[in-house]
Amino acid sequence: MTPFRYHVFCCDQRKPEGAPSCPAHGSQAVIDALRREVASRKLSDAVAVTTCGSLGMCENGPNLVVYPEGVWYSHVTPADVPEIVSSHFEGGHPVERLMRKDEAALKQEISGNRAKFMAGVQAREAAGTVPDELSETVRGYMPSRVVLTGLELDVFTTIARVPSSAPATAANLASALKTDLRGTTTLLDALVALGLLAKKGGAYSNTANAARYLVSGSKDDATNALKHNLSLWQTWSTLTEVVRTGHIVDRGEMDSRGQDWTTPFIAAMHKNAALRAPMVVKAVGTDGVRKMIDIGGGSGAYSIAFAQANPALQVDVFDLATVVPIASGHIAAAGLADRVRTRIGDLRRDAFGAGYDLALLSAICHMLGPDENRDLLRRVFACLAPGGRVAIQDHVMQDDKTSPRAGALFAVNMLVGTPRGSTFSLKEYSDWLAEAGFEAPAQLKLGGPNDLLVAKRR
Repeated sequence: MTPFRYHVFCCDQRKPEGAPSCPAHGSQAVIDALRREVASRKLSDAVAVTTCGSLGMCENGPNLVVYPEGVWYSHVTPADVPEIVSSHFEGGHPVERLMRKDEAALKQEISGNRAKFMAGVQAREAAGTVPDELSETVRGYMPSRVVLTGLELDVFTTIARVPSSAPATAANLASALKTDLRGTTTLLDALVALGLLAKKGGAYSNTANAARYLVSGSKDDATNALKHNLSLWQTWSTLTEVVRTGHIVDRGEMDSRGQDWTTPFIAAMHKNAALRAPMVVKAVGTDGVRKMIDIGGGSGAYSIAFAQANPALQVDVFDLATVVPIASGHIAAAGLADRVRTRIGDLRRDAFGAGYDLALLSAICHMLGPDENRDLLRRVFACLAPGGRVAIQDHVMQDDKTSPRAGALFAVNMLVGTPRGSTFSLKEYSDWLAEAGFEAPAQLKLGGPNDLLVAKRR
């Protein structure tokens, strides 16, 4: 079969730092440029771009192989990409200056590199060396902590706002941040190594991702949302104690944690909802829905999306007194204050009202234990009109609770952060819903870590 005119394999084999590899030569920039160029020339249906493991020419990367001709390119740079696309993919003429033409030499090079690789594998196996993947997992906290400290100190925002008259050197930044010079220099250099800062002539600047997401006030500012991980860092550090004792380190209830915790938490939820809310609305649908309640609605992002999809819909966002003002701000900004209202209450104990056609529980059930979820769903049932539906968006686990992986790890997050929360299986949700009086739920796959369960009141 030939579903594509050309299939490009781009080496992206990660190797230990210092070892020759395409990523060390900048393959990611080439891959990104290739995908952009193919898309911009409307060739996505004709050209498939696939990353792959080592092609065996590690010292001469970045390397590409183009089929069906079997053209091998080496030393490709982002600047070469437009010529490859226009000459080869559009014109049918490979770029001669980048081609590897001596097949015997190419085979010898690949064979030699593979022999070195296998010798290295055998030596590591004989020595009992810990695999790189395991070592990287164990040390995963290191880059995380560097980035979190950069966020905590507002490094990226400070760099963005340094006046041109005072270059962003370590000394100038330490002065602006009121931090130690040695510590600041070490942190900045680590952020350069992680690709979030660039360094030239002793001055630092934000890279594209940092400028887009990590600078306060930028178009896609995610600083508040990402700062929620500072709270998670603290709770996850208690995991050993929680596993030993079975009790979380007391942090108080959500409504008593203060805005330093609440604001980043709701910002993180809002950022996630920006992508998922339209998918949830489309999957659930709004036909026949006149009145909806968004229980634990947080920022109101899902309520706003539902109201935008149905001009006749009235929505109540039900949440704690510390959260409702944040939701009100988002609702007002969307121009929906006349149809999306807020109600203060505690989803763990309060009644929700009556006559709703739809109740949404997005990222709620994982905070509660089994008995709490049974009680919650009974109260949700009571608030729905006959034939009304409940939509639950959350991790839905396999029966053995070991997959999906994201859900198994999120269960740990609930272990250290809540008294009884966890992630639950489809059978558990189905049993709780049946006990409350609902029909069997439909499970809808939306992509990403969470699924959607929709059940109708009998």
